[in-house]
Amino acid sequence: MSAIAGIYHFNGDPIVVEHGGRLMDALQRFPANRVDTWHKDGVFLGCHAQWITNESIHEQLPYYDPNRRLAITADAIIDNRDELFEKLQVEHSRRQGMSDSELILLAYQKWGEESPKYLVGDFAFMIWDESRQQLFGARDFSGARTLYYYRNNEQLAFCTVMNPLFSLPYVEKRLNEEWLAEYIAITGMFEPPNCGVTVYKEIEHLPPAHYITISSSGVKVTRYNTFANVSPLKLKSNTDYEEAFRDVFQRAVTSRLRTNRQVGAYLSGGLDSGSVASFAAKALQKENRVLHTYSYVPVDDFVDWTPKYKMANERPNIQATVQHVGNIQPNYLSFGDRSPFSEMDDWLDIMETPYKSFENSFWLKGIYERAQQEEIGILLNGQRGNYGISWGPALDYYMTLMRGMKWFRLMREVNKYSANIGVDKDRIYRVVSRKAFPILNRWRPVSEPYEFPQLVNPEFAMQTGIYDRLHDRKFTGIGTTADLPSDPMEARKEHFERLHVWSISGARGAKLSLRYSVRGHDPTNDLRVIRYCLSLPMEQFVQNGVDRSLIRRSTEGYLPDQVRLNQRVRGIQAADLIHRMIPAWPAFVDELRRMSQDTQMQQIIHMPVIQNGLALVEQGPKPETAYNPQIKILMRSLIIYRFLQKNF
Repeated sequence: MSAIAGIYHFNGDPIVVEHGGRLMDALQRFPANRVDTWHKDGVFLGCHAQWITNESIHEQLPYYDPNRRLAITADAIIDNRDELFEKLQVEHSRRQGMSDSELILLAYQKWGEESPKYLVGDFAFMIWDESRQQLFGARDFSGARTLYYYRNNEQLAFCTVMNPLFSLPYVEKRLNEEWLAEYIAITGMFEPPNCGVTVYKEIEHLPPAHYITISSSGVKVTRYNTFANVSPLKLKSNTDYEEAFRDVFQRAVTSRLRTNRQVGAYLSGGLDSGSVASFAAKALQKENRVLHTYSYVPVDDFVDWTPKYKMANERPNIQATVQHVGNIQPNYLSFGDRSPFSEMDDWLDIMETPYKSFENSFWLKGIYERAQQEEIGILLNGQRGNYGISWGPALDYYMTLMRGMKWFRLMREVNKYSANIGVDKDRIYRVVSRKAFPILNRWRPVSEPYEFPQLVNPEFAMQTGIYDRLHDRKFTGIGTTADLPSDPMEARKEHFERLHVWSISGARGAKLSLRYSVRGHDPTNDLRVIRYCLSLPMEQFVQNGVDRSLIRRSTEGYLPDQVRLNQRVRGIQAADLIHRMIPAWPAFVDELRRMSQDTQMQQIIHMPVIQNGLALVEQGPKPETAYNPQIKILMRSLIIYRFLQKNF
């Protein structure tokens, strides 16, 4: 795990060593076990390395292989090492100590530009191919590691994070107004769909699942396909599907336990993180190692205002998982002195850009801090399980049955589903009918869904060329169901093809890991696991009135039934965020007022929307407004305000 940096001169002129030094000096704000550089002629490579595996302790980065005439700098942890050793015919005596960067070099030597397709793990790397006189780099399929770059006619400079690039004398910090306008106009959690651009006009970002070639003839960015060979899988029985799942998932989890430090994991009261923790704890027990888990819980004086089908405090389910699984050292963390408001400046420092996901910011950062204190190397999570291991939207499946006129199966499923979730069958049929035949919404209209107010200033939208898209829900609703096909199988497939869905969480994890020298690692994001899940028929994910059926069946014995079979209550995180902000409420309101009078903000934000929100918060803090859209609007606007104040 590392921060990498480099410079390439298109005309081959020698590198100004001072410029490379500036990049590396700017990375000193992050902890490092070793810092090295390499340069030759018109190429400079650097690495700010953090050791979290036994192999990385002996790893030299950047590394130059004179026989292959290849140099590499890498921020990578490769999880399919055994598979690659076999494909690359690596001698058994060399395997145990071989570094991940050397494995990447061997893959590049064999497969060239196709090599990223064969790598399972989190990575961003650059290789100087002296024979071809070109730089070749790549980023993993989901963007779990970051790689930013600047280019002009004379040179290209790259780095894991953006701010070091501004230390170079030829890189100017300018606001990318079109990016900002799109960012504000998109009402969901996501950033603009072109994840190759950033908030800075001069800085580009290599998108997930892409490689880059850089030579005297220019720069070429190309997407590689990681899901091209997923074929439907038909097995004889549920038992066979479950056994195959447990096998591929256990391999994914076990391969992510490779660290010379302690192993940690997020743990909520749900299926995804619970499954990861359960499989990890069992694997670690064989090595006489314990799994340290970290769970967010609300502050003690929080009064739960959420509906009965939501669980604001997941401690009972977490405790049930801990007790059932065993070999777990739990940590229940409330971070009582923190809130999304108190952590805003620090998050802007970490993210280097405005961010939308403020609700969980205080405990996400807090868990990384605690993990660092406890010498955790790998911090497992299950954040990408929703469309993979725990996918299974029952209502969407029943919609397909209704459209296909499979009435007997539909009736049987709905009867069982109604009993499992405690909802009347007629209500389920009404929802499914409207999904299957949208024309019914015209004949029997229901109340209009809440429309998130448009926050971007119309004049700013006009100026940046996005005005015509403000009424296109497929644009403003990026990241919601509004921009996905109605067919659930097609929607899931498209989810994995849309790079912007993955990029923001990857950037967050990469930057947190650099700050705290703790590597977030997600077995539910393993390519082998995703490919397996994508190969299965939908009936494996919804059956007998059970949604998310595959993971529920496959974790029998791994998770307590209290968690495994729960279809009635869902966890909800950070429901206490307004409660936490009560001591700072006057400061919060005062800053919002100043923001509403700021000339620059008035040019980019539609201020009537802010005024409506101000009217709400001026009434005082109301804990039940934690997820009110107006609170979201105010917090997101305040984050933009502080970012602009800090940088422009």
